[in-house]
Parts: sequence; C-alpha cells; structure tokens
Amino acid sequence: MKTHWAIGAILLALSAGSAAAQSVLKVRPSGDVKILDPMLGSDSMARNFGYMVYDTLFAVDDTLAVKPQMVAAWSTSADGKTWDFTLRDGLAFSDGQPVTSDDVIASLKRWSGNDSMGQQLNARGASWSALDAKSFRLTLSQPWGFVLDALGKPGAPVPFIMPARIATATPANQGVTDQTGSGPFIFKKEEWLSGSKLVFVRNPAYVPRTEAPSGFSGGKVARVDRVEWQIIPDQQTAMNAVLKGEIDISEDLSADLIGLAKPAKDVVIARQDELGVAQQIRINSLQPPFNDPRIRQALLHAVNGSEFLEAVIEDPSLGKTCRSFYICSSPYFTEEGFPKPDLDKAKALVKESGYDGTPVVLLDATENTNIHAFTMVADQLLRSIGLKTDIQAMDWATVVSRRASKEPVGKGGWSIFISGPGGLDMMEPLSHLGLRSNCDKAWFGWPCDAEIEAMRSAFADLSDLGARKALATKIQARAVETVPYIPIGLQYQIRAHRANLTGILTPPAPVYWNIARK
Repeated sequence: MKTHWAIGAILLALSAGSAAAQSVLKVRPSGDVKILDPMLGSDSMARNFGYMVYDTLFAVDDTLAVKPQMVAAWSTSADGKTWDFTLRDGLAFSDGQPVTSDDVIASLKRWSGNDSMGQQLNARGASWSALDAKSFRLTLSQPWGFVLDALGKPGAPVPFIMPARIATATPANQGVTDQTGSGPFIFKKEEWLSGSKLVFVRNPAYVPRTEAPSGFSGGKVARVDRVEWQIIPDQQTAMNAVLKGEIDISEDLSADLIGLAKPAKDVVIARQDELGVAQQIRINSLQPPFNDPRIRQALLHAVNGSEFLEAVIEDPSLGKTCRSFYICSSPYFTEEGFPKPDLDKAKALVKESGYDGTPVVLLDATENTNIHAFTMVADQLLRSIGLKTDIQAMDWATVVSRRASKEPVGKGGWSIFISGPGGLDMMEPLSHLGLRSNCDKAWFGWPCDAEIEAMRSAFADLSDLGARKALATKIQARAVETVPYIPIGLQYQIRAHRANLTGILTPPAPVYWNIARK
C-alpha cells in the first residue's frame, strides 16, 4: 500500500568515517516496518524494502515494458511451453555467495504461493529445473503469454531472488528472518530499531547492469555508502527539515503541506510517478455485516469518490475519480456497468438485507492524513445509509497486524480499512490486487467468487487486446455484483526534494539507487 508505507523523506549528508568521509542517505518512511519479507504480502513498505536488498530476473522500465535484469538471455519453444533462462555473469548475494539456478527456482516457488500471477503460472503446470549453475528451465503444461510479465512484475508481491537456503526453509505464509539479498544494498539487521530506524549499506558484491537506469530496470548503482530510514511519524516535522536543508527528499507529501513547500526556492515539488495510487475501501467479506452482498452493494452505490478526495486535496490536479475497478490510465479502464452514486438505492439495499445492527468496525490509522480523513468520510456515509459504526484508532502498523484477523468484530476482527495500492496493482485483471476473489488466497477481506476467478484465468489465455478488453468489462460487471472492494479514486503522490539532487528516478515505488548531489 503505497499510501501507507510510501517513503517519506531523504537526507543526504556527509559524515566522517573512521578512514574517509562516508556518504549517508537518510530516509523518512511514513510508518514503522513490521513486515520485512516483501514476498509475503502486498504491503508497499515491504515492497520498498525489497527493492533495497533484492533484485529480480526481469523488471519494467519507464514505459512499463519488461526488460531483463538478472537474466542475460532467454528463449522459448515454438509451442510456448518451454522457457530457458541464463543468469548474467557476476551475480552474488550480499554474503558473497554466487546466485545460482537453485536460488532462483526456490525463490520463485515460494513467491508463487503468495502472488496472483504466480498462482496463475502454477495453474498452468509450472515446473522448474536447473540446467546448470547459471541456466534453468520453466516447463508448462499449456502456453501462457504472461510469463515474462509475471517474472518482471513490479507490484507486490514482487518475485525477488533470495538464497535457496532461506527460501526453502521458509514457508510462503511465513516471513523470512534472514534478509540476505541479491540487490544493491544490504540490510543491517543488527542496527534495526523497531519504531525508530532501519539501516542499509552499499552491497559491494552487487554488479549493476550496464544500461542506464529506467524505472525498475537498468543499472542500479548505489551512489551513497549508507541509507538510514528514520521513522518520524509527523510529516510537518519532516517537511520543516526539508525546508531547512536537513532533509533532501520528502516522498508522498500530504496535500496540506504542498503550499508550505512551494515558495521555497531550493525545494522542487513534482509528481512522484504518473500512475498514482488507487485509494479504496477494503471490506471484510467473511464476517457480518459485509458477508451479505447486498450491504457491500449498498456501500458501492453510496460512495462518491469526489467527496473523499475533496477531504484531502484542494488542487483537483492531484486526484480524480475513475468509477471503475481499473485505474484511469489502464488500457482496460471502463465505466461500463459501474453504478453512479445513489444514496436512496444504498438505503434500500441495507433495508432489504435485514441488517441486524452489527457494528461496522473501521480501522483508522490516525497518523496517516489520508487514511484518517477517508475514514471519517466513510463513517459519516455508513451512518447515513443506516449502518452502525465503530471507529477504532490505531497506527498503521497495528492496522497491518489487525487486518489479518478473520474473527468476528466482537472478537478483535474488522469490517473496513482504507488502503491505497499503487496503480500497477490495479491495472489489469490478472494481477489486479483488489479484484482477486480466490477466497483465502485473496487479499485482506478475502472475497470469494468462482466466476470472477474463472474469467481472470481465461483472461490470461487471450492474446487479442480487443478480446481482453471485452472480458475485462465482463469481470467488472460481475465485480459490481460481488463487490470485492469499493474504489474511491486515483490520487497522485507528490514529492518535495532539494534542488541540488540529481538522478532521482520516478518508478511507481521509491527507489534510492542513482541519487547524487550536484
């Protein structure tokens, strides 16, 4: 969830080392890191952590085109069922051990247990085998046109590569405790202070690609020796540090602070990326009252995304409603079949359901400006259509822990939390985080619908764009009936950075290679 875990601020400074000056990069995230395994779930903060310490076989560039990253060469058979890959020379983990085919296979097997595209790959009989230390083969029972898209997907869970000894010893539903990685930085676990600081240092064993960096692809050159993520809950404090030159970059700047930053001559305000985040209301489909599809439909009819966005932004260029389960920039975006706001219809559906007064428990991450504002709007809206509410205030880390509960609301469960997945996670049906309706394997809220899953599976077998668009529209029509979640709207993330920085990249998640000072 990019909104919740997005990187907050960066300080570049020179501090004297024992032998020579050491370049230090200090980053301010918007919350503490409780999940250090980016292949375990879909948290954007965990994903951002992953990009620091791991690498991928393929990656997307600035145009979202898939490019080789750890792979040097690959080929596929005429029938599309056999894929051969060769790793590039010099790849090594942060402990100095070479990256091998066995490491790749173990990592991908573990990743596929948590990821929608990985699960689709497995459904087509995916079988991995090592040909030698640097070459490996994927064999499918039926061809699939999304193989490279899956291996290069940037949305969480990302198929990061870790040592086989770690991947095989850690089940897909459990977090790793050893973050030995294949990427440009090393996590210094011994310096981790939960709720205070995470530390990374340059990985001397990492060999970047020779191409220029583009998106998540190309040469990942660490131009600083040390990166510190300083956890500062208050954005105003961080913004003041930017203005003073103590902090160089503030990611995911809250809208109310933009006006404060604009007049500063040494600070640049710009979009963080062009996809934005898909703000949404995530609902628990397992427990009352939202186990009744009529109440889920009632909320879908009640929500007017503009009312939510107006609660957090004044500049209309910073967000927009899409009235779709696909983000506005998606090639599959359509408003067809999506209901317009209708409070009378919403009230009628609640009444029709025979709602028994079970309270709607809203998890409110109060330290996050967006989440808190959206939660307040949602609370008022729910009450206006006849539902009882119970707002429970907490920090985002507690939300992350609490949302995993499948218990009734009276036993520590939940009904709603607000989330903002990155646009990449909401682009098309196959990897769509919100539309996944595969029951216990779906994202938090656990929507369960065999019809949507069958159509998502069929989507993966289509090569014609027109046919894909037609099926995507059918999936949306079914989602309007089942309501796996409630779209709010698209919100662009804004970054403030000191004008003397160069090399800041703009992929759909913050990355910290290539940054330097003029």
